[in-house]
Amino acid sequence: MGSRPHAVLMRSTFFAFLVFGTFAVLPVKAENFLLPSPTATVVGESHRISADRRESLLDVARRNGLGFFDMKQANPDVDMWVPRDGAEVLLPTSFVLPNARRRGVVVNIAEYRLYFYFEQEGQDMVATFPISIGRMDWQTPLGDWRVTRKRTRPTWRPPKSIIAEYAADGEVLPRVVPPGPDNPLGDYAINLSAPGYLIHGTNKPRGVGMQVTHGCLRMLPEDIEWLFPQVPTGLPVTIVNQPVKVGLRNGRLYLEAHPALEDRGPEEIDRLIERIRDSAQAARALLDVQAMRRVLIERRGVPTPISPSRESVQTVAHGR
Repeated sequence: MGSRPHAVLMRSTFFAFLVFGTFAVLPVKAENFLLPSPTATVVGESHRISADRRESLLDVARRNGLGFFDMKQANPDVDMWVPRDGAEVLLPTSFVLPNARRRGVVVNIAEYRLYFYFEQEGQDMVATFPISIGRMDWQTPLGDWRVTRKRTRPTWRPPKSIIAEYAADGEVLPRVVPPGPDNPLGDYAINLSAPGYLIHGTNKPRGVGMQVTHGCLRMLPEDIEWLFPQVPTGLPVTIVNQPVKVGLRNGRLYLEAHPALEDRGPEEIDRLIERIRDSAQAARALLDVQAMRRVLIERRGVPTPISPSRESVQTVAHGR
């Protein structure tokens, strides 16, 4: 399938140069990530960089395969638009894979992220992309779907409900929007078996990673350009809502927590803790309860170890 030109799980170095006082970002060759074993469910590595106030965190996010939501929750104390020079910025480019069958496309709306499972040269691979999801009043549908149609340079025919919404705000939305820079679908559209819902590009890439759509899944132009030819009709698309994910890497338990899209009540924490304890028991891993509670409170969207490494356990066991 070849390497994609932009955001994936693991990437080479990027560079930028200054043109007319602004940064132009040039992507260097990026790498897809080899799938770990079925029991290892954490992929990628997070990194820290120093901010440059001439470049917004959204620009940094885009060239590292991240969206607005990723950067905002990982860096709550850093200004997204004009960061302080030298401020430490966390790039949350590690992920716990969603608890779903590893086939085709898996979308976790709670983390604003799409995963694509595929085979390359006989090896199982995964790529991941930031996405925008449906607003609270236009929710993205959960469930098992499939790809039914693919279109390049699509024409958009907005439904009456969206036309009425624009009219209520004093705007006139055409009944037919032809391909071009004013088309919100961008240059590529992938229809799903969920009627009226698409995976598509955008003419407003700065909105990727936000809860702003009418239920569709919106991708960066360069991401949908890479994904589009890889996705055949009939491919399964699974959409889940998993704000808290538990993963295992090298025998160590990791927890990744995001803010929930809806209020699940105080009893939800108790259920989560019980589920995490069960995961630790199944993995025969010691559980750091304090670390677990901290991750569940902060919800920064970064996989964090909640059990000691095997080396530290062996050191304690041998009294060293």
